[in-house]
Amino acid sequence: MTTLSTDVRKLTGRIGAEIIGVDPAGDLDAAQVTFLTDALHAHKALVFRNVELDDEGQQRFARNFGELTKAHPTVPSVDGAPTVLPVDSEEGRANNWHTDVTFVLNPPKASTLRSIVVPPYGGETLIANSAGAYRDLPEPLRALADTLRAVHTNDYDYVKPPETVNDKEKERRAQFVSRKYRTVHPVVRVHPVTGERGLFIGGFAQRIVGLSTGESRDLLRLLQSYVTRPENIVRLSWEPNQLVLFDNRITQHYAIDNYDNLPRRLNRVTVAGDIPVGTDGEPSTSLEGDASHYTAVA
Repeated sequence: MTTLSTDVRKLTGRIGAEIIGVDPAGDLDAAQVTFLTDALHAHKALVFRNVELDDEGQQRFARNFGELTKAHPTVPSVDGAPTVLPVDSEEGRANNWHTDVTFVLNPPKASTLRSIVVPPYGGETLIANSAGAYRDLPEPLRALADTLRAVHTNDYDYVKPPETVNDKEKERRAQFVSRKYRTVHPVVRVHPVTGERGLFIGGFAQRIVGLSTGESRDLLRLLQSYVTRPENIVRLSWEPNQLVLFDNRITQHYAIDNYDNLPRRLNRVTVAGDIPVGTDGEPSTSLEGDASHYTAVA
């Protein structure tokens, strides 16, 4: 895992590592891309510090890992950069556990986040290892999870119930659901490269197929409690000129709203992914919504 010039320094026992000696702003060769890909599969989330990147450089780095998606299926991109999504506290604070864009048929393979404006305190991002969560399940619960499928949708009370939001937040929510998506994914996803099994749920998973809303809520809450165990989480504090790359196929993340009314801005670029497959070998299926403008289906 190390050479004379590069190093992978674990941040926790189960998830997260800092990369030393590889500059994301540079032109990476095949060996470096393989090194980072292997590290990503092993540690799920990689941190790069003191990186001088602009939007173009972030996109160039992300392309090392595959074709890029557009910024988002419904939310506008940064002006002039259709693959860059501004994650701006002035436009809302998505403090809930989720995996990026799981309401479409083939969610992103990986996500990159780059610090633009960092508050002097707070504003950390939590990233959870959903494979560790799966391994933690008691055997009977693990066997049940293997058989389940869940409906993921963008059309739900995202973070706040609708009666509590102001007019500006209502406009943002209307934009978020301007195209509605519903997709059935396996609750346990098999990672297409490592073969690891992970709980593929999070905030967009709203109902278990074959169960009522109430039954689904209880079961999803139980499974989610294993994802968010402290042992499965790395807490990333943001610094200027910092870049994070995480495997969206086997993690969840949460942006902590603990920085008062201070500004916080990250830019996100995501790498297109494949269609999830469950332990039975069956792929996900789309129920509603065409996301071909956002990402091609491999």
